[in-house]
Amino acid sequence: MAGARAAAASSSPSSGSSSASSSSSSSSPPQEPGLAELLEEFSRTQYRAKDGGSGAGNAKVERIEKRCLELFGRDYCYSVIQNLNGEICGHYPRYIVFLEYESSEKEKDTFESTVQVSKLQDLVNRSKMARCRGRFVCPVILYKGKHICRSATLAGWGELYGRTGYNYIFSGGSDDAWADSEDITEDDCTLRSADNQLFDKVRGHDIKLLRYLSVRYICDLMVENKKVKFGLNVTSSEKVDKAQRYADFTLLSIPYPGCEFFKEYKDRDYTAEGLVFNWKQDYVDAPLSIPVTLTRSLNIDWNEYQSWDLVQQTQNYLKLLLYIVNSEDDSGLLVHCISGWDRTPLFISLLRLSLWADGLIHTSLKPAEILYLTVAYDWFLFGHMLVDRLSKGEEIFFFCFSFLKHITSEEFSALKSQRRKSLPARDTGFTVDDLCSMKSRDRGSTTSLSSDFSLVTESSPGATGSFPYESVDLSSTATQSQAAWRKSHTSSPQTVPWNRPQQSDDRQPSCQGIVEAKFSSSSSSNHSDNFFRTGSSPLEVPKTRFTAPTERESRLEEVRSTFLATYSSTVGLKSVTPSPSGAIGGLLEQFARGVGLRVSSSTL
Repeated sequence: MAGARAAAASSSPSSGSSSASSSSSSSSPPQEPGLAELLEEFSRTQYRAKDGGSGAGNAKVERIEKRCLELFGRDYCYSVIQNLNGEICGHYPRYIVFLEYESSEKEKDTFESTVQVSKLQDLVNRSKMARCRGRFVCPVILYKGKHICRSATLAGWGELYGRTGYNYIFSGGSDDAWADSEDITEDDCTLRSADNQLFDKVRGHDIKLLRYLSVRYICDLMVENKKVKFGLNVTSSEKVDKAQRYADFTLLSIPYPGCEFFKEYKDRDYTAEGLVFNWKQDYVDAPLSIPVTLTRSLNIDWNEYQSWDLVQQTQNYLKLLLYIVNSEDDSGLLVHCISGWDRTPLFISLLRLSLWADGLIHTSLKPAEILYLTVAYDWFLFGHMLVDRLSKGEEIFFFCFSFLKHITSEEFSALKSQRRKSLPARDTGFTVDDLCSMKSRDRGSTTSLSSDFSLVTESSPGATGSFPYESVDLSSTATQSQAAWRKSHTSSPQTVPWNRPQQSDDRQPSCQGIVEAKFSSSSSSNHSDNFFRTGSSPLEVPKTRFTAPTERESRLEEVRSTFLATYSSTVGLKSVTPSPSGAIGGLLEQFARGVGLRVSSSTL
């Protein structure tokens, strides 16, 4: 394992460098490997680090890996942690990117990194045993100096003892990962059991890595306190650590349905509205738990979380995560589920795309490029088992990008907090220029499915809810905010309350409009027709609109439409098993024709 600077001379991925992006940025971005090739490879096999780079059959994977490094290198200087044969983690990328700081192409050679790569590598090596499947805490997004990280949950005693024994045997009777004399003293050994000594050691290394990355917030998406299989606790979590080793962190338990639940989503013709998780199942024992300091600012009734449908739940959790990363402190965020390859990439990908749509990260990437990066890096290279999920109909991957239509409004924009932060203390109102600018840029969309919010809502019979006008500074744009950050590196976003209107009638779930899904395809399919509403189909061809979309909405819609068009011509049309009614097949064909694709009968 070795670290390398992004400004290094070599352009080979194996060197851990992104200099290839420096030479390519002045010309048109490379077209290969394209998104279609990526999705085809993704749907064909699961990525494994130990299998990559060997043989002609893996040339596609090598191009995907290289392309990711090029795209990261457009806006960041980074180091690479080598994982060539999966020696660190078999389900993580062979080239794990550690983003050091944001820098334009011209500035890359003018800065020197303060990152101690050797220290980071040492912490990773020591901490990997602490988490399920060795999926250690890994930073994947850099936002205003804060690391947004992903991982699996904590390993239980069964996995921990099994893997430590395996490593001991095959390392010749020694295990350097635990060679740290300062962790367990002689006095400690006389007071603690062998189990506690081992947990103290491995989780102690995990905590050191979290602190090195300045992570304070840990968001746990598990619906269980501990994962139980065959009557045994196979995993644990920070929230139930008996020794309270993670007490210094801000722990958030935000239970979110696992990938099995998304079979219900598929069986209901890919309609998430009205689909409610069954929280009364025996294995569900993790309650929602969020510190009051966070909940009181979001204007969300968290007591009602068990009645939210899949759209509302995903929206509200994303608002919470965005609120955390926009807080005033410089603390990072960790998001994890059980294995960290289904629910975790869902929210990591939504965070990346939402912040990009605001012009706050990956500022030079076009919609097709950011889509490629998040599909390749956040999903494919981090081990999402798309082949298995497609075979079972658990299409959480498809849901992620179809869901983008629900987060296009200003309600999810990180820019609004920055506009309010720069607002003078005494502002008497708007100028004419402000009002004109607001109509084209700062008003929430009135046609998007998620646009029941805007910073300014007109008092009209067609408005959703009634809100007082607010004074906002319209001179602050994404470009100016980005420039200010690059210049100072010390500013932090302002923590501000989120305004949330009361739901309109058509968004209020009724008694007939909610189903408690119980992992039964028959129960969901029986109700699917009751929930299918105009505009709710993920593959619906966009209709003509009469209001100009915001820049955020346009960017996200372009990402979504690009994904749907490519997915329908590759994975979707080939992998989706036709339902008895043939509804999804008809939707796929309708969308393909709507976007101008030629679909042959043999493909369908």
